[in-house]
Amino acid sequence: MRKSVLTAIAAFALALPISAMGAEEEIHLPKQTWSFDGVFGKYDKVQLQRGFQVYKEVCASCHSLQYISFRNLEALGYSEGQIKALANEYDIDDGPDEAGDMFKRKGRPADHLPKPYPNDAFARASNGGALPPDLSLMAKAREGGPDYIYNLLLGYEDAPKDMTLADGMNYNKFFPGHQIAMPQQITDGRVTYDDKETPTTAAQISKDVTAFLMWTAEPKLEIRHATGFRVLLYTLFFTILAYLLKRRIWSRIEKH
Repeated sequence: MRKSVLTAIAAFALALPISAMGAEEEIHLPKQTWSFDGVFGKYDKVQLQRGFQVYKEVCASCHSLQYISFRNLEALGYSEGQIKALANEYDIDDGPDEAGDMFKRKGRPADHLPKPYPNDAFARASNGGALPPDLSLMAKAREGGPDYIYNLLLGYEDAPKDMTLADGMNYNKFFPGHQIAMPQQITDGRVTYDDKETPTTAAQISKDVTAFLMWTAEPKLEIRHATGFRVLLYTLFFTILAYLLKRRIWSRIEKH
């Protein structure tokens, strides 16, 4: 009985894909400098707008942002008119109408950004069986946060000679197991920024879209930082008051 169990376990281990077996390998992520790091960290709204442009032109064809609505983009510095115009570019599924039929209408600021696929099954069929993940919380869901996303986007290389990639997989030195279904998406000049001044190197594009995805994952970061700083000030103030009160009380006791 025990021998048969061990045999089954060994067979299961051999059947595991290479990516799963190597998932425990420790991967060093080069640390990046971000404007939103630290207690006083803030988002760079101009950078967030560039990152949103990268998402629209590169990522939105496969990846959704299910928790983000058009009106949320006001936090990036877009005006009400710009948001209405942006939403109007999209056709949104709605209904049913009085006849019980679904229909399409132009987007409104209150609508969420539309998904690229109607359902998960269609998404898998369009991507060789792989399901492109929603990116709304990606910067918080992965260990390493924004550093993970940034390095992943730039981590594509030719696979080592002693490594055989599975069909449809690509080598990425920062992905657990080093085999990823998503092909390289970010290259030099992949987008042309509206300001015509910001360099469109792969590193710059990756940094901008990563900052944007950090915002989608934690849009209240600046409020949280400001609140935390005020709490620290209040704590320091009351600590000083408590210390002075303690000295005053004990000075009276010592006199008696």
